Amino acid sequence: MAAEEDEDTVMGEAVTHNPNPTPLQHLTHDGASHSNGRSDPWFNTPLLGPSLKLPVQPAARVRNPQPAAAADNHTMSPPKSLPKSADSGDATAEDFVQLNDSLVEENSDWSEGEDAVAIRGLPIAQLPSGLCYDVQMRYHCEVRPTADVHPEDPRRIYYIYKELCRAGLVDDPESSRPLVSRPMKRISVRNATEEEISLVHTPDHFAFVESTKDMTDDELIALEHTRDSIYFNKLTFASSLLSVGGAIETCLAVATRKVKNAIAVIRPPGHHAEHDKTMGFCLFNNVSVAARVCQKQLGDKCRKILILDWDVHHGNGIQKAFYDDPNVLYISLHVYQDGKFYPGGDEGDWDHCGTGAGYGRNVNIPWPSQGMGDGDYMYAFQQVVMPIAQEFDPDLVIVASGFDAAVGDELGGCFVTPTCYAHMTHMLMTLANGKVAVCLEGGYNFRSISKSALAVTKTLMGDPPDRLHSTFPSKLATTTVRRVMMIQSQFWSCMYPKTPQEGGLWTDRLHDVIRAYQSKQLYENYKLTSLYIYRTAISRSFENQVLATPNYYQRNPLLVIFHDPPEIMGLPHPVTNKLEAHNCWLADSMKDYIGWAVGKGYAVMDVNIPKHVTVEPSGKYEDEEENRPTATEELAAYLWDNYIEPNEATEIFFLGIGNAFYGVANLLINRDTLYKRVNGVVSFVAENPVRAIASHTQVWLSRWYKDNSLVFVSHTHGVWNTDENRRKPSKRYGHLIQSSRTGLSEMLMHHKDEVFQWIEDRADPHESEETEEEKQPRRSPTKPGEAFAKPT
Repeated sequence: MAAEEDEDTVMGEAVTHNPNPTPLQHLTHDGASHSNGRSDPWFNTPLLGPSLKLPVQPAARVRNPQPAAAADNHTMSPPKSLPKSADSGDATAEDFVQLNDSLVEENSDWSEGEDAVAIRGLPIAQLPSGLCYDVQMRYHCEVRPTADVHPEDPRRIYYIYKELCRAGLVDDPESSRPLVSRPMKRISVRNATEEEISLVHTPDHFAFVESTKDMTDDELIALEHTRDSIYFNKLTFASSLLSVGGAIETCLAVATRKVKNAIAVIRPPGHHAEHDKTMGFCLFNNVSVAARVCQKQLGDKCRKILILDWDVHHGNGIQKAFYDDPNVLYISLHVYQDGKFYPGGDEGDWDHCGTGAGYGRNVNIPWPSQGMGDGDYMYAFQQVVMPIAQEFDPDLVIVASGFDAAVGDELGGCFVTPTCYAHMTHMLMTLANGKVAVCLEGGYNFRSISKSALAVTKTLMGDPPDRLHSTFPSKLATTTVRRVMMIQSQFWSCMYPKTPQEGGLWTDRLHDVIRAYQSKQLYENYKLTSLYIYRTAISRSFENQVLATPNYYQRNPLLVIFHDPPEIMGLPHPVTNKLEAHNCWLADSMKDYIGWAVGKGYAVMDVNIPKHVTVEPSGKYEDEEENRPTATEELAAYLWDNYIEPNEATEIFFLGIGNAFYGVANLLINRDTLYKRVNGVVSFVAENPVRAIASHTQVWLSRWYKDNSLVFVSHTHGVWNTDENRRKPSKRYGHLIQSSRTGLSEMLMHHKDEVFQWIEDRADPHESEETEEEKQPRRSPTKPGEAFAKPT
């Protein structure tokens, strides 16, 4: 009972109102102090609800007793350990003496000195977000505007600023009222100095841009035609200095915690500007100069900087500025289109990873085409951007924020929504203790850039992003991101799968090994041997890729099979990415077709179309050969002229699997008399386009193809679009049959009996016209002793 009467509170009532409080209060931009929305921080509701009551030792046992007055004027610290219950019978006097010990366990690695002087409240969250904007940056414009409005329109920044005002985020006379509780803090704009700009650009480059202020209008117009996508006027230099200065002041304000984060609505943009070149609407490289100034002024406090560039165009200028710098990580998501999308060239490809000390500090995520959307960008962020950024652990994050990938921007041609930009911003805010500076780059649709910039700004200010409606990445994005992960895995421990490092150990590519195995098996079982290819242009590509039975030139039905290499499925090790033989499977359905044809006494030509021609051994990833369709067409024409058309085959059937059918399709189109010898065409299509057979000179070719073909198409293919307004597929695509299977191997196995019967019905009626003696040798399977003839 005594213990129960002698109680004190640990939380709740123990934190009583102090008549002389000295809490650490943080000022907002207007100087007002806040704590959970109340004027007095001492009247906050207890965080743990009902107070926890613990027995306290008698005064005689208290160590270092404090005067009563002092005890009244200080809040009581929580006891450092929970004593045993007084009435449990196990409590000792030492238990009560130990009351001031730690609440944590004895073996805990918690440091008693940590958080001894904890900062109350939310000091960073109470800071305002910053905004950098100046109307003078609109003075850079065309001297003599044409009828068409230039994409880099001076009104771009005005529409963004107007959108922020309309949302009540900026304390401006034009802003909608009421304003948010903590409006954005304006960051003053200034002219960048020549010394600052020279941290990135050459003195000659600075002098060139400066010289434009003294040129005549005619000279400025003439100058435009000598430069890459840029215009000038007399105020271009002044606006450019403000744009760079605005980026510098924005980044410094964020890095020194004058604001918690910020957005700089600046122009002209800068990420294309190189150290000695203006291009792509850019004169000085705003972000690069700002990063260099922060490093120089703040030293180790801002040594490591992440520059994230989500402009739809590759930031070639930023990449070159830091290509050998180990302290600046540049990550760019951009449309690449095999180097054909602006700024062009191969610098934006995924294998450009830096050089020297900066090797591994450059990450390009090159989209193969326009049309990328939210799911693609989110997938890239979750799989590549954020893991690498977290491992890099920057001191400051600068976003080169072009909004030309936004939905509605015709120049970019992508479909990124404002919500997606908000989510990407939200993820970046988890880095560098929230020090994020967003600097405007491209974006040329007024509505798109305004809504996107608003979404980013609201997120910076603490508003959670809206829900995303589409988060599923496209196959193109998945392929690109996985390829980037593999390349970057050699630099970052968080990236998987790892690429093979022992380059000298890898000698033979598996598709060559498999073809050699196939050749051996086909010879042993059916006596298929190689046909010689004498044309120099294609002989090396298709050496040992064309096999035939010895009776290919005799009076037999002939089945010519054009196919992709067999499908291989492997389950790599999740960490090392190594494939072990027992975890790999080969799907070679063609041997069933060859076996059936040989068993019927038909002649067979088996043509394997490799996706890559091995020149020398390497462990490097290789894409499909670009000229593969052309080479396939040349091979098909060569085989027709030298091996098929001159022979005595009674019936000829073509079987095309996958993209290898391309050569057959073009052969049917380009040879006027070929249809007279061909009795049927069978094709299997899973993902690749369905080839159309049509000719301007032979208008009846499509009808012939429709009547003499079987085209099996996977049920997941786009050709089966069930839109009511869509017409049925044209006859030029052949006799289409919807397959219930998805992959080529599955389709080949599922429909083989149907194909066998179809070919047999077209070939075997001729047997009744011949005597039993004539057809017997032709229908018997090939025997090992039969001669094999070479073409002359």
